[in-house]
Amino acid sequence: MASCCHVNAHDLNQPSVSQAVYREDCTQCFDSVDDESGLNVCLHCFNGGCTGDREHALLHYKRFGHPLALNIKRTQKKIQRDEPPNKISKLAIPAETEEDRYDTTTRVVCYSCGQDDIDKSSGKLPTVVEGVMKALTFSKREEIKAWEQEFIPCEHTLGLVQHEPKQIESRGNSQCSMCDLRENLWLCLECGVLGCGRSQFGGIGGNSHALAHSDLTSHGVAVKLGSITADGSADIYCYKCNEERTDPDLASHLSHWGINLMGREKTEKSLMEMQVEHNLKWDFSMTTEDGHELVPVFGPGFTGLANLGNSCYLSSIVQCLFALPEFQQRYYHAIKDSPLSQAPAEDLETQMRKLADGILSGRYSQPRNDFIYSPGSPEVPCQKGLAPAMFKHLVGRGHEEFSTMRQQDAFEFLLHVFKLVSLSKHPEGLQNPVQSFRFAVEQRLQCTSCKKVRYRVDEQDNISIPVPTRRLPHSDSTSTSNQFEPVTLTECLENFTGDEIVDFKCPSCGNGDGFSKRSLFKTLPQELVINARRFELINWVPTKLDIPVEVGDGPFDLSSYLSSGRHEGEELLPDHDDSDGMFIPQPEALEQLLSMGFPKTRSEKALHETGNSDPEAAMNWIFAHMEDPDIDEPLVNRTSGGMGSVKQDPLKIGQLGEMGIDESHAKRALAATDGDVNRALDWVFSHPDELEDVDNGHYEEGCDHASGLDTIPAKYELRSIVCHKGSSVHAGHYVAFVRKALPGQVGLSWVMFNDEKVVKVDDIQEMKKFAYLYFFSRV
Repeated sequence: MASCCHVNAHDLNQPSVSQAVYREDCTQCFDSVDDESGLNVCLHCFNGGCTGDREHALLHYKRFGHPLALNIKRTQKKIQRDEPPNKISKLAIPAETEEDRYDTTTRVVCYSCGQDDIDKSSGKLPTVVEGVMKALTFSKREEIKAWEQEFIPCEHTLGLVQHEPKQIESRGNSQCSMCDLRENLWLCLECGVLGCGRSQFGGIGGNSHALAHSDLTSHGVAVKLGSITADGSADIYCYKCNEERTDPDLASHLSHWGINLMGREKTEKSLMEMQVEHNLKWDFSMTTEDGHELVPVFGPGFTGLANLGNSCYLSSIVQCLFALPEFQQRYYHAIKDSPLSQAPAEDLETQMRKLADGILSGRYSQPRNDFIYSPGSPEVPCQKGLAPAMFKHLVGRGHEEFSTMRQQDAFEFLLHVFKLVSLSKHPEGLQNPVQSFRFAVEQRLQCTSCKKVRYRVDEQDNISIPVPTRRLPHSDSTSTSNQFEPVTLTECLENFTGDEIVDFKCPSCGNGDGFSKRSLFKTLPQELVINARRFELINWVPTKLDIPVEVGDGPFDLSSYLSSGRHEGEELLPDHDDSDGMFIPQPEALEQLLSMGFPKTRSEKALHETGNSDPEAAMNWIFAHMEDPDIDEPLVNRTSGGMGSVKQDPLKIGQLGEMGIDESHAKRALAATDGDVNRALDWVFSHPDELEDVDNGHYEEGCDHASGLDTIPAKYELRSIVCHKGSSVHAGHYVAFVRKALPGQVGLSWVMFNDEKVVKVDDIQEMKKFAYLYFFSRV
């Protein structure tokens, strides 16, 4: 073994508990410790760099001068298996250790000295190498952090008031108070009544009597008896919040009902364990109608993404986006060096390029060979799948939902990615790919009495349209049918762009007969994403409905939905509704929203944005703007002086200017956020309508500043869809179907991306009917 003069360098230290150690895959590509040449982990900053033909480890040394690295190479042990290894989850089952599954070899290399096998017992190396190998990997560290912040207490668990104490039967003879079930029992922490839970995945019975008890008594907090452990963990559910929660005083609350935590033993799986298990097992069909396995597809553009627990929402969106030429051209640069970044795992540009390379290059799209299938298994070998752990951590960092391991809404995640990409810097010559999704919607209001009008233009990057609900007759007249009449996408668009009457007092003639409102496209995008909203409120909780939407196979023309502009001879309404410019929410509509449980601030904003009359329209606006960073900040009322009258800090305007925001928009954003640059940056993205210069009621002919195209014909063809299985967007499973050219075939075929499984499918007619997101490309 060689010696090296760098083994006692001053910056050579064990990784601290707070430091991330990237010893699984390269921070700039998906090459990993499982590759033939292994992975080099920098012993100075613990960056992981590949050692194959891309040599990102060598690039790291050239850029930052860190000479020493630990080469880690891992090989699969030859073990016969009956089934693939379990994916990482929170399930309380015995897990294989890395030592059980792999043989690992290490050696220390020095780029400065040109040595590739330095004595690991020299200098500081023993403790540093040991620290690297024992440290939590980056993905495991972030997963643990995500689980730890999974649940929080609420006002109902923190302020729990219990009835008179009594001894309850919590073991053995326990039984639901309304039926004879003895498992899946929930204890009301307020009054001590036992009720069975909902029927659950895996055959666990339940008649929802705990929920029925809550509905009858308005008692909110319950604990699942079989989930209680001696260390104080348990399933806590708040029916008032309709969420899983934690109870910091669980021990005393249980003691009130005669239950002592000491000696408790968990006897049933928790809700989270069952949800993870459900998501991993709940598969879209991987067989054809005649029972044959769907054919796996391999090669460039056909790379699957491994499920990180509940990350199918992320995988489906990523596959749809990187199938588009705009995202490919922006982030796939196979021959270029990676962006210069001291912390590549924390750099959005680097991680987007890493993801694009992983999915599009085809380097990783190969049949997996890290385990042996049992003889006679019908399953066709698929890919191992890339684990997008760094990307998931980065885009979710600081976000209340996307930083957790919970299942998320794919549409909300898409909008979150759009926001991050739009706010990032784009090098000269490379365009923001989200721009191809942007277009302008023109809203026209006309008083039904005096016929005066007001126009407003909003910039958008998606449309979210409600699907009409028409239930089919049910044979039993006493129950509600869950079968629905099919609707067409054209009908949904007609409703979206059709006339409606809104109650609003006219500021010109003072008449209260209402306004006619219509929204049309002023421009259309190159890429159009449509969210089909199929839900209804049950006890004010959005519940998913399986309404079929018929979408044609060929191109369809949106030209008829384009606005023709201001009509000749139209008279515009006055600038403001009252002399001081203050917005006053319509009392009845506001009261309805508050009674639904929406906060006052959100309700006022929603009414302000939807015509100040229709509670349902305002409710839909709230659902569509949940991710706005200032959703809970008070409404900023315009005054007659306008934003321009507010004195602005030129340095802050300059800062925003460096990020591509022009001076007028920067001033408006700073005025709306009390001069906070970070909030102003978010405000710019989440308030495109406020940036349109139509606040004074004047219609702008041409609207040259609006994104999108106004040329006709405007024909669009379905490019991809995201589908969801499950009764709630917060549980279940997402997959993507994308139209692609298969290797060696003429024309386009449909390919399903089901996490790491990538297969050709011949018919997606049924999938199209129940898709959650539709991606159309202009042709």
